[in-house]
Formats: sequence, structure tokens, C-alpha cells
Amino acid sequence: MAYKYKEVANKLRDQIKAGKYVPGELLPDQNNLAKSFNTTRITVHKAIQLLVVEGMVYSKRGSGTFVRKDYASDEESTNYGSVSPIDKPLGATHTNQGKKVTSKVLELSARMPSASEANKLIIQPTDPVYVIRRVRYVNKEIFAYENTIMPTKITTITKEVLHGSVYAHLQEEGLNIEGSHRVISAEKATQIDLDTGIANELGEPIMVINQLSYLDDGQPFEISETHFPYEKSHITADITL
Repeated sequence: MAYKYKEVANKLRDQIKAGKYVPGELLPDQNNLAKSFNTTRITVHKAIQLLVVEGMVYSKRGSGTFVRKDYASDEESTNYGSVSPIDKPLGATHTNQGKKVTSKVLELSARMPSASEANKLIIQPTDPVYVIRRVRYVNKEIFAYENTIMPTKITTITKEVLHGSVYAHLQEEGLNIEGSHRVISAEKATQIDLDTGIANELGEPIMVINQLSYLDDGQPFEISETHFPYEKSHITADITL
């Protein structure tokens, strides 16, 4: 199924690549873009969110959407618009097939989102979100600590779901995961890492992945921060040139 927001995102992407909008330039407001593409403002908003996830543009509250200053054209490199294997939110269960993946649920609660969370998830400030914290184990050995924010309107999450695979649950509900934007960093362990068994000492190195994931209709469904023990942390990526 071809979604309108993807068509708009493709056209905007092509315009930026062609130099119609240069790095650092402010894009037309969403109402004007909606008129030029003969669509709705909501569709344009989802298209821009996709380009934000891809790293081509960024939005500044009260100012609008800008082309990233560090954006480089095709001649200079990059492959905007594609989601590489490293950017796919596959989850612990998928990436450890054939192994026993279990979870210890530390928290499952609901609250109103912060302004930043509402903006990233494209929801209203009055739309509640789940707060999910759990420790994942692979073959009884600690694998990761996850802290996830997810809109409650996406699906119903229970502790039973959290003891299994959230992504599998979404797929069972007929929700198709499109991709994610990930920021991977090395950080120093804090008290939460000691409490969850990710690290043995304060300041010990750990790997952290911050992730914004979205469905195939452009709706972001998850903000997550995952901590991994440094001894078992590695990233594998398939690069196609």
C-alpha cells in the first residue's frame, strides 16, 4: 500500500537533493506545503517526520522546519530515504532467534507525555503514554535494560506482553513496523545500570541506543533508551554501496 505521506516525503527529498532547499534553509510552512502537494497538513506533518527520522531535516518549535546544515547531496555522499539493517528496530527476540529470551518487568505504568515526547510521537499533550522498564535476558544471561515510552492508543500493553516480544505483539495486532532512527553512543554507567546488572561499577563503559521507531503509516510508536553491558556490546551492519 502506497501512503500519501511517503509520496510527499519522496518529493520533498528530491527537491532538497536537487538544491531547491539548501542546507540551513527554512522550508515553507506545513499549510503551504499541503497546498502545493494537494494534500492535508497532517499528511505533510507525517512526511516531514519521516525526513526528520532520516536525518535530512529538523524542526524547531515556533520557527518551522529546516534542512540540516550538515546535509550533503548525493554527489557528496549519503543515501537518505533508505533504512539500513542497523536502523531496523528488530528487538531482542528477533535478533536472538533460537535462544531463550526472557524479561524482568520493572515498571508498566501510564502518564501524560512531556512536551518533547508528545512532539516526537506526534500525539496530543493529553494522550497518555506507557512507561515501560524491563531487563532482557538471553539464555539466562543479562542482555539489556530497556526504558520505553509508547502511546497507549497504539495498542494495549500488559505484563504478559512484556514477558514476551512487544514487536511480535504489534504485528499480531496488524501493525507493520517500518523502521527507526537510532543514535548509538558509549556512556558511563549510572546507578540504574548497577541496579539492573548492566554494569558492575559506576563509570564503567556501557553501550546506549536511543531510538525513535515508526509504523508504515508514518506514526511514531516508540521512544526507547536501551543500555547494554560493554563486554557483550557490538553492532553489525550490512552496507550496500
